[in-house]
Amino acid sequence: MQIQPQVFINFRGEEIRYGFLSHLVAAFELDGIYFFIDKYEQKGKDLTHLFKRIKESKIALAIFSKKYPQSKWCLNELAKMKKLAEENKLEIIPIFYKVEVGDVRHQRGDFGDYFWELARTSSTTAEEIKQWKEALEFVSNKMGLTLSENRYST
Repeated sequence: MQIQPQVFINFRGEEIRYGFLSHLVAAFELDGIYFFIDKYEQKGKDLTHLFKRIKESKIALAIFSKKYPQSKWCLNELAKMKKLAEENKLEIIPIFYKVEVGDVRHQRGDFGDYFWELARTSSTTAEEIKQWKEALEFVSNKMGLTLSENRYST
């Protein structure tokens, strides 16, 4: 019997996988909280499986970091999460890991530079970019958690 995840974790791996995320996962495991991370997913694989996991979840954590918008995968997951949240089928909690809320909301600073670089250099449509921007604004307007440079996280 497969247990459905309670929490879907949306993140860009290289910046947080072995620091903040490893601590979060350990805490979830200690407290018996079921969660899903795309640890074993192949890059470039169809997102259908991940979208199914998002849909099965009650809560999604969107962990924004400076390089988060380098990933179409992350942004597409976020757009799906926004859609489900608007239908009251998912609660999204944003975590701003060493990035400013306004930089995420308005795609500026280093976060914005990575976002616009992806938009220019990848095979994306104007509609896809619009969905990403709307999802970033929607989620960054929610009450969340900010982890700044001044906090110890490793």
